[in-house]
Formats: sequence, structure tokens, C-alpha cells
Amino acid sequence: MAEAIREAKRCLGCKVPQCRKGCPISNDIPAWIHELSMGNLGNAMAIINLRSNLPAVCGRVCAHERQCEGHCVLGKQGAHINIGKLERFVSDFDSDMRLTRENIVQKDRGRVAVIGSGPAGLTVAGELARKGVAVEIFEMEPEAGGVLMFGIPEYRLPKEVVRKEIAKIQQLGVTVRCGVTIGVDYTVDDLFAQGFDAIFMGTGTGKPRRLGVPGENLWGVRYALWFLRRVSLWREGFIGRDEVIVREGDRVFVVGCGNTAMDAARTAVRLGASEVTILYHRDIERMAALRSEYDEAVAEGVKFCWNTSIKNIHDTDGTLDAIVLDTPEGERIVPADKVIMAVGSSPAARIVSTTEGIDVNERGYVITREVPYGMSTRRGVFAGGDVTGNQATVVHAMQDARRVAEGMLAYLDAIKLFEAIDNKDNKNI
Repeated sequence: MAEAIREAKRCLGCKVPQCRKGCPISNDIPAWIHELSMGNLGNAMAIINLRSNLPAVCGRVCAHERQCEGHCVLGKQGAHINIGKLERFVSDFDSDMRLTRENIVQKDRGRVAVIGSGPAGLTVAGELARKGVAVEIFEMEPEAGGVLMFGIPEYRLPKEVVRKEIAKIQQLGVTVRCGVTIGVDYTVDDLFAQGFDAIFMGTGTGKPRRLGVPGENLWGVRYALWFLRRVSLWREGFIGRDEVIVREGDRVFVVGCGNTAMDAARTAVRLGASEVTILYHRDIERMAALRSEYDEAVAEGVKFCWNTSIKNIHDTDGTLDAIVLDTPEGERIVPADKVIMAVGSSPAARIVSTTEGIDVNERGYVITREVPYGMSTRRGVFAGGDVTGNQATVVHAMQDARRVAEGMLAYLDAIKLFEAIDNKDNKNI
């Protein structure tokens, strides 16, 4: 507590706070830091909650060095305020002490089904529930959280933190139904038939991008999101260790250099791989990952091959044993046991293929309108986050989802208005 307050007191309280400009959701950072500096943690949490539904998550996984902290004026002196750690401290203290308990608002503004419980889905659910909407979340996994629970490793984002954030949203009156796959168990039309006024698709991008490399279909080749999901399922006790592809002593190569690639590489190290190497077709200056993520990966023993592409994945009698690389020095053949692809993904087609009227672009992303913001070409069906091509970070998904929630509220209010007009006309008749 004393350390957090000392750090908060360093904030200059800038009249034009650059840190807030650097935050995708425009969190009022100076205001809540000021409250923290005086020991008013309840007030600090209340200010954070005005803009963020997942503060304990953002405090851990946001790209602070590129966003709020990267814009802090004290950074020019090499001593920016540790905004991420302060947000994490306030959020954790609030959860542990149970300081904040929001009143449940009467749910008389409509019913909404939210498909997916990742950052976008949870944000929409929280925003709508606070504004008087009855919200029900449908999640295909055995536990809610989406990529937060099954795509980000435990060492970066403890699962208990995610559970606490979801519990706060449930306390707003949100219902969560796990183990339900929309497009298989129910269609969008089924949800409308159940009485939902609008539907939000926050299903992310679960379909991995393929490179078309010979040998890509071998058993020893897996995609990063699939790999990370399996590791999380194993750690949470849903599957056995034998269902996680990386074994102790494996020589693992990760293709790609974004934060997901870093997560996959560092997870492979923790699983006991003897050697983990990231292959990237560009140089270090153009990698998508944060420099801090790179530094931590190097510290853990991950190796990097820059300006290097994978040309072929070789096997002997169906068992992966080597890969062919295109390097600045020429073609090289190196021994390998496992290859993990972290080169991007696109939306799955389960919902779109079972629903008429939802148009997608040539890459499979859902097309949405500006007015009301986030509505697809099917009236009443909204989408946001990765499934619309707005993928980036957790906080960017939240930023987009907040705008979609505003569009959904406008749509719900319009429905109520026209229902009232129709009822009045019928009475006059």
C-alpha cells in the first residue's frame, strides 16, 4: 500500500494528460491515480469502472509501454508512472477487500444474447447490464473467459484474476451459460425465437491462418491459439497432459513474432522443451511483439532467427524430424520435433453459415454499420472485436465493444419506441 501511494504521488496531474490520450478506452488515469495517492481506493476503483469492465486484466496484459506509460511526460526522463502496476494494485485490492459492490439496475430496457465471453463479450455484457439490459452470455468452452482464460498463459494472466472479473460482471445481473455453441446447439434464429431483442457476436478469430508450407498437416505441427488453449485446458484439469503436444526434451520452432508467438514460445519452455526458437521473416525492429515480451523471452532461453522463413516441414514415416529454412545465409535443414504456427487467424463460420443475412468480407470478417454502430447486415445482430477485423489487443477489443454497446442501446430504445407507438395506434383503432 505504501509503495503504491508513493508511486501515485509522483503523478504530475497534467492539465492535458497524455497518458489518457494513449489509452484506447480513455481511462481517466490522473483522476484515479490522484484518489489512490490520498488512499481513497474505493473512489479510485469507481473512476476506473466508468471506462473499464476488466481493470485487473488490463493492468496485467495491456501494452502499457506503447499506450498510457509510453505517453507519460515523465517518460522523457526515463521515469514514467507505473500505471499498469497501479491499476493492477487498485483492482486486486478492491477484489480482495470486496470494496465495490454495484447495485443491480432494473432490467427493463430489453434482452440481449452475447455470444462469446472474451474481452469484447464481457465488455458489452457489463456495459449493457449497467444500463438496464437483461444479458445472457453463451460460451462454448467449459468455463467463461474466452481468450483471457484459454489463450493467455497463466504466468501473464492468472486464471483466478479472470474469474474474479467475470464474477463482478455476473453480480450486475448477467447470466453465463457455458458449454453452449451457437451455430451448433442453437442458431441465431433460435435465440431470437427465445425472445432476445438483439444479439452480439464476440466470437473472436478461432480459425488459424495457413501458410501453405509442405508438411503443414503433419501431427507435430499445431497452431499457437490451439496449443495455448490445450495447455490452459490441461492446467485447469479438463484434459490430460498427454493431450498437450509439446513434450519434455522437444526441439520446438515457433513461426511468427507477435505476442501470441512469444506466449507460445515461453509456454513451450515451461513445458520442458530442450530448445525453443522463434522464426521471423523480418528483423527485430519490425516485430509485432512488445520489446518487453522479447526481453523476457530471451531471459528464459528462447532463441530468435531473424529474416528467416520456413520452406518445408520434413518427416520420416509421418513423424516430423526436420524443417527447411530460408535464411540470409541460404537454405538450411535443422532437426525439429514440433512446429507451432503463430501467423494470424480469421473468424470461424459456424454462426454465419447457419444464419441468413449476415454478410462477411472476402477474409471472412463480419461487415458492420456505423449507425447503429456495430450492427451487421442482419437487423438486430451486432458484432465487435476480432470477428469484425478490429483485432489488436485486449483493450482495443474493449474499446470497440464499448462503441457497439452504445449502438445496441440506441437500437433497443428504438424498438421500445416503435412498440409504444404501435400499441397506442392499436388502442386508437
